[in-house]
Amino acid sequence: MTAETTGPEGPITDPAERGREQRGWYFYDFACSVYSTSVVTVFLGPYLNSVAETAAGGEDGTLYPLGIPVAPGSLFPYTVSFSLVVAIIAMPLVSAAADRWGRKKPLLAAAAYLGAGATTGMFFLEGTRYLLGAFLLVVANASFAVAMMLYNAYLPQIADPDERDRVSSRGWAFGYTSGALVLVLNLVLYSGHASFGLEEGEAVRICLASAGLWWGAFAVIPLRRLRDRRLPAPTGGAHRPAGGGAVGAGWRQLRSTIKDMRRHPLTLAFLLAYLVYNDGVQTVISQAAIFGEKELGLEKTTLITAVLLVQVLAVAGALLMARFARTYGAKRTILGALVVWTVILLAGYLLPAGAPVFFFCLAAAIGLVMGGTQALSRSLFSHLVPEGKEAEYFSAYELSDRGLSWLGPLMFGLVYQLTDSYRAAIISLVIFFVAGFALLARVPVREAVRKAGNVVPERI
Repeated sequence: MTAETTGPEGPITDPAERGREQRGWYFYDFACSVYSTSVVTVFLGPYLNSVAETAAGGEDGTLYPLGIPVAPGSLFPYTVSFSLVVAIIAMPLVSAAADRWGRKKPLLAAAAYLGAGATTGMFFLEGTRYLLGAFLLVVANASFAVAMMLYNAYLPQIADPDERDRVSSRGWAFGYTSGALVLVLNLVLYSGHASFGLEEGEAVRICLASAGLWWGAFAVIPLRRLRDRRLPAPTGGAHRPAGGGAVGAGWRQLRSTIKDMRRHPLTLAFLLAYLVYNDGVQTVISQAAIFGEKELGLEKTTLITAVLLVQVLAVAGALLMARFARTYGAKRTILGALVVWTVILLAGYLLPAGAPVFFFCLAAAIGLVMGGTQALSRSLFSHLVPEGKEAEYFSAYELSDRGLSWLGPLMFGLVYQLTDSYRAAIISLVIFFVAGFALLARVPVREAVRKAGNVVPERI
């Protein structure tokens, strides 16, 4: 097997042509990362909780959507959890269709613009419309997950094995750069909302909607530059289904993928480890603003500044950890990052209230490990994917990314509801990093790459 990167007409031998497609690929991170940063990490959690608190208003201060008692402070993590269940249902169908038709790009466009549209619609979240907010969050978050699955599936097609740590890390760096840029604009608007003739809630809703508009606008670049790869012609009279038949074919291909992955137990072992530790990463990212505002009593401008610091340092962190990976290998670098994540949570639990300087130090540490953890995990997995099965295997990767990512927010929400303490909720997440470290340490990644039939890089 060679390390060639294949295109619609065969191998891409022109480095300039391959570089152009890689740069286009980077721009999807540039487009969608503002959703993660401005919407999920900073604005939506505290704002949706405040809308929920207004809607509760009763003597017991509890919401009853569908007759289920929900504390307003738990609405956001519960909704994030449910949105990921929706994504888990959708991703296998979409990935099966992508691999069967060889047409990832139209599906990427549909998921991206559905998510961008739902995010833009958050402008109308006001008053007591907490159910509207929950619905838009479910649509946006599920669409974001499906689109990321398809986007990630391009990585082994546009980069040779020895390029992937670099290409993946640059993609994350592009994303964190855009997140920082938009957050600066958000900070200016939010902190100076009175001078712009806006109420605080109006400024927040504009920040939410602007993330959707940014996502949709810059998604045009990767959709123009990325190319769908031709699949081998079907044999034995087989044909690719169209219309409703594709759904049944999607479930059949999902079953086939699961059976095929059982032939690669080391790939599955990595996915299990990633599933566990990434749940911790995603939950820290999505719940940090609520922890800072509600438990530590920090101002919104302090939180925005802290997240901005995370974005700036995450660019440097992703590139720095890529350099570490070239020296020590991706696996060892990720294991080191998981140790740092554990220390971060312990420090967060002990952080004194009303101490922004200490919170900024914690944010700096998160920034330095966040991007590299995600980028190197993605590139490491790309070496474990059998050729020609990128979308379906990256569906499994995203299912690992999202598959238990509902469990972290659910645990966070339940611990808060039971203890009325965000400190207890944040320290409960340590288990994900400790267990993920133990599972990843047992995976022999070089052997896993060989058994997937791929070229083993010099350092992995």
